[in-house]
Amino acid sequence: MNTRKFILNLVENWPAKALSVALALILFVFHEMNTLTTRTIIVPLTVETGPALAPGSAYPRNVRIRLRGESEGVKAIIDNDIEAYLDFSKYESEGQYRASVQVRRKGSALVPEPLEITVSPLEISVNLDKRINKTLPLSASIQGNVAADFELVSHSVSPSEIVLSGPVRILESINDIKTDPVDVEGRSSDFSVMVNIANPNPLLAIRGDAYAEFHGIIRPSVPVRNIDGIPIGIINLYPDFEAELDVRSGSVRLEARQSLLDRFSVPEDFFSVDCSSLTEEGTYTLPVNVNIPDGFILIRRDPEEVNVIIKLGMSNEQRANSNEQ
Repeated sequence: MNTRKFILNLVENWPAKALSVALALILFVFHEMNTLTTRTIIVPLTVETGPALAPGSAYPRNVRIRLRGESEGVKAIIDNDIEAYLDFSKYESEGQYRASVQVRRKGSALVPEPLEITVSPLEISVNLDKRINKTLPLSASIQGNVAADFELVSHSVSPSEIVLSGPVRILESINDIKTDPVDVEGRSSDFSVMVNIANPNPLLAIRGDAYAEFHGIIRPSVPVRNIDGIPIGIINLYPDFEAELDVRSGSVRLEARQSLLDRFSVPEDFFSVDCSSLTEEGTYTLPVNVNIPDGFILIRRDPEEVNVIIKLGMSNEQRANSNEQ
């Protein structure tokens, strides 16, 4: 009897009761929708492969992640706690493969529940190539000019070699690698600085540290002047002899203040060969002497030595007879 009465009460005015339930459901859903927050972030995309393979073609470096959940939880998620990756670790031979973008949650991204995560794009195709390691010389890229009256006399980078890892088709064409530009603008003393190594291709990975130490040595610049075609004179030759040189002119490199170099002109006795020690006919090798003015430093002379051919000269009587003929 009670059961029948309950049923009669339940169906009594059922349209109004059904409308009330539907309205309650709509209000509940509306409330839930208003309390959920949507947030979009951009995260890096990594490709995971076995040790024998490496990505050999370009692929998106980032993907779009859409997070949906309770407002406070979604807002508290740190971007770095969402990781996107492609898993190709099961493949062992080169080829073109396609995989779904997968997501890892860590740290702050583990807390919000429920959390809806959607990724765009959903799938990506990547070409896998054979992976190799290659040791390459590392050199510095230098930009700018040191201070006036100074010069960068030498520089070095440490390490002098680095190892790159990546697809064989790309690494085969690379024979050296450089640092990011080192700015020497306005410098007037020795310096050392840490500088990044410039990765020539995003598909390559630097084994070990991705930076190097640059050391530059800067010294005051010294003005120099090169002079060519300077005659070589013969001095202190005995009157009875005649002399002939195998080289009759030479060149010199001098260092001095710029004002001295600008005014300098070569004197007649600048290059000379002293024959005072020669007392017999023959061929002799003698040094070329340089008459260096005050304030000058000799950096180089060419030649340093010459061959001198000594012969007996004609007497006055022989010269007279020669002139008469």
